[in-house]
Amino acid sequence: MKSIQSFFKVAFLLLLVAFVSCNPIKEIQQKPRTVSREGKVYLVQDSILITTRDGAKISAIIVRSKAGIEPRPAILFHTIYTRKDDINRAYEAAEKGYVGVVSYTRGKNLSPDEIIPYVHEGNDVYDVIDWITRQEWSNDEVGMYGGSYVGFVQWASMKQKVHPALKTIVPSVSAAPGIAEPMENGVYFNFHYPWWHYVTNNKTLDTVSYFNGKRWNDLYFDWYNKGVAYKKLDSLDGAPNPGFNQRLEHPTFDDYWKNITLYKEDFSKINIPILSTTGYYDGGQFGSLYYLKSHYQFNKNAEHYLVIGPYSHFGAQELPEKNILGYTIDPVAQINIKSLIFDWFDYIFKGADKPALLKDKINYQVMGANTWKHASSLDKTATDTIKVYFSNQRSGIQFKSTYNTGNLGVNEHFRLSNISDATSYLEQEIDFSDRSQFSWNLSGSRNIVSETLTVGQGFSFVTEPFDEDVEINGAVRGVLNVSINKKDFDCNVLLYEQTADGTFFSLTLPFTTRASMSKDIENRNLLTPNEKTSIPIRNFRMTSKKIKKGSSIVVLINGIKHPFSQINYGTGKDVSEENIKDAEEPLQIKWFADSYIHFPVTM
Repeated sequence: MKSIQSFFKVAFLLLLVAFVSCNPIKEIQQKPRTVSREGKVYLVQDSILITTRDGAKISAIIVRSKAGIEPRPAILFHTIYTRKDDINRAYEAAEKGYVGVVSYTRGKNLSPDEIIPYVHEGNDVYDVIDWITRQEWSNDEVGMYGGSYVGFVQWASMKQKVHPALKTIVPSVSAAPGIAEPMENGVYFNFHYPWWHYVTNNKTLDTVSYFNGKRWNDLYFDWYNKGVAYKKLDSLDGAPNPGFNQRLEHPTFDDYWKNITLYKEDFSKINIPILSTTGYYDGGQFGSLYYLKSHYQFNKNAEHYLVIGPYSHFGAQELPEKNILGYTIDPVAQINIKSLIFDWFDYIFKGADKPALLKDKINYQVMGANTWKHASSLDKTATDTIKVYFSNQRSGIQFKSTYNTGNLGVNEHFRLSNISDATSYLEQEIDFSDRSQFSWNLSGSRNIVSETLTVGQGFSFVTEPFDEDVEINGAVRGVLNVSINKKDFDCNVLLYEQTADGTFFSLTLPFTTRASMSKDIENRNLLTPNEKTSIPIRNFRMTSKKIKKGSSIVVLINGIKHPFSQINYGTGKDVSEENIKDAEEPLQIKWFADSYIHFPVTM
């Protein structure tokens, strides 16, 4: 009898251990612990599990001040990036008089579920907000902030409807799946490949693999040199990457993306005040401006503010770098964005004055002028436009050039002209079967300020030197008129100031597009070989810079063939399935001289 009892006792203990292992935190901590920190006392709950409508568990941290028991607004930071110091964000909010809440993507931190980025965030964050409102410490008001993926989840939470308790969001450098990542205008970028390992390999972050730059660089060059299909990256890497590959199955903005990302009429119901931050040198600016422009397009009464300056992806989220890629930003640009965010929360929740920087809806720093300017809309940042055409005539303006070989030389720009010529063109040839060089030397210096310019196999065009100071304020736009001997190709457009002494200043990040998707991201419209067609230059990143007297504006155009994004061989097949066997004859691009570009300027 005793042996039977012992057997059941051991069996029960084994089942209990197994249950606890599969469910690390089954019970919500109802009793917060008291923590003293920098002379203040807080109530901390760091092992919360919130159950969503579909039964998933969301791991969360709650911090609130012990001083005062009245209900307060909550500041929510929902992230996929699980770090040990995340609790400091909750402490920071609590120290400023709010309840600090940090929650995680399902499957991360203490959540027992499968890690699934993006797909469930909209509903899960909505459910976290709903859970907050049911707590005794909540006054039914919630604000959110954070950048990149954390910016995306704020927008995603409003996909179906805006929770009544959500009073404001402050999304920085926001990811916009299917729009701004993992592709831009149809072109996929490699940087997203290691990201999936970073966030899904464990409950926290796989920093060992993610920061192994040699592994990724070797992988990209191995793929480039062997010429295998883009969808075979994980086979070359030797580690499955199903999340990355799943996204390759959706090269157009189809229902997969529309179920994740806000689109068109989704913005019409968003009536809460919003503050967005981004930078001229932020890859996420594309996403931030997508949300901003869509919000105003589909909700004419939107209360949406933008702060933008010479900031990187990380600098635009909290504290900008004083020196970014070799450029020392103006003193007035050296603001504390995190402080601005909490000043905004005080304005929304506590009746404080609106932050002084927000003098209008669009607030932008003019590089080189040490000043901020303000406009009621993106279209009002400039007072005039300069329209110029891509001439096939040399300009007479020379520059120091870095060739793909790394050697220095002297080159001469083509002219940005006032005259359109529909019959003249420059012809570029790109041999996709030749892996000895790139169409563009993207492996070189990425400094904003440089003594040389790398044109590669493309072309550079230049305005006449300005006879007075002028500001470029906003996003350039235009049209590339081309014909090619294939059904598709990808291209870049880059923008620089060339000073009187020959120094180059990169004005913002490159514009990248796939010709077949340049007019319609929902449908791919292949080109007819050897037939002239137009490619709109739109979605160019915004910039603002004082262009000095004697300086010129330089525009570079180029087809894409390098190891850092997809290679479009032009067959018309799914680009991720193409390989070097599809190269066949070299790509011939005719860049016609009736192509043009508009510079938004203030004289």
